[in-house]
Amino acid sequence: MSLTENWSYPTAIKFGPGRIKELPEACAQAGMKKPLLVTDKGLAGLPITTETLDIMESAGLGRGLFSDVDPNPNELNLAAGVAAFNEGGHDGVIAFGGGSGLDLGKMVAFMAGQTRPVWDFEDVGDWWTRANADVIAPIIAVPTTAGTGSEVGRASVITNSVTHVKKIIFHPKVLPAVVICDPELTVGMPKFITAGTGLDAFAHCVEAFSSPHYHPMSQGIALEGMRLVKEYLPRAYNDGGDIEARAQMMSAAAMGATAFQKGLGAIHAMSHPIGAVFNTHHGTTNAVCMPTVLAFNAPAIAQRFDTVSAYIGIKGGFDGFRAFVQEFNDSLGIPRHLAELGVTADAIPELAKEAVQDPSCGGNPIELTVDNLTNLFQTAL
Repeated sequence: MSLTENWSYPTAIKFGPGRIKELPEACAQAGMKKPLLVTDKGLAGLPITTETLDIMESAGLGRGLFSDVDPNPNELNLAAGVAAFNEGGHDGVIAFGGGSGLDLGKMVAFMAGQTRPVWDFEDVGDWWTRANADVIAPIIAVPTTAGTGSEVGRASVITNSVTHVKKIIFHPKVLPAVVICDPELTVGMPKFITAGTGLDAFAHCVEAFSSPHYHPMSQGIALEGMRLVKEYLPRAYNDGGDIEARAQMMSAAAMGATAFQKGLGAIHAMSHPIGAVFNTHHGTTNAVCMPTVLAFNAPAIAQRFDTVSAYIGIKGGFDGFRAFVQEFNDSLGIPRHLAELGVTADAIPELAKEAVQDPSCGGNPIELTVDNLTNLFQTAL
């Protein structure tokens, strides 16, 4: 079976090993002549980034680079990125990396021509219509992890450096014009990043499938996404050079982010404030929260997860699925409790207040309150 293909859903995706070489054609397709590559500090000096800059330079696209991006990117990173974009006379962004590089790169392209502060475009109601859509620069996304799926998303998560609150910034034109999914770029991911990002994709699919909203397309994508993670994450974790496993996980990541158009839930509502306050890895935090949230949501989701268990080859229906999730986490070196990530009991009241305001709450099958979120944090701690 060939692992190389072109897809047009949900955007133009060039998928397959070695396809980073097609970056110049992708830039031409998106109308870029002088792109700025935006990535995070950790990736900036690695061979995959240097080789990508070489491809750009050889094609006459320059080697513009901005890498002052924190693991949980904030508005200070964004302001610096926008300054680099405008001062360099760039006409588009190549968002390169994991969730932080992708999210910030998309926001640099979005904000470079806006006159209002980024917080005015939070994913609340129709706030996105406040943006001047005509000045949003084109975006190419190149994921180097298999987890967030931000490469096929219309939003970014930005942390407010003052309040330590994560905000989701949304606009339809933030969806990248072209995506290059090259699994060879993920081969060098260390085991803990492979596990954390892979389980982020799994959490997206689990929460999308749990959401009570009506979106049959997302429901089907979430189901197959869970199967791919179950089958291929252990292989990618145990052998980083397994290109088939890396490719299937890259598919699962994009599927998770496509599926969660249907909604997210308590896992992400908890994970966002934890990450903002304690600077934890997002996917790993999701994984730690997942068993607790599954137990909480059981009255509303048990019957539909009987279907999941049957499809992905787990015995015991919903109870079997819950047991599998904990065993899966354990096999991938994921801590069992939030305390092991540095979360402290005294922070729970504030975490619960922030969590109940997170947009992810709207997709949880059981209504979330400060009280039941407090209990969830205490149970997961």
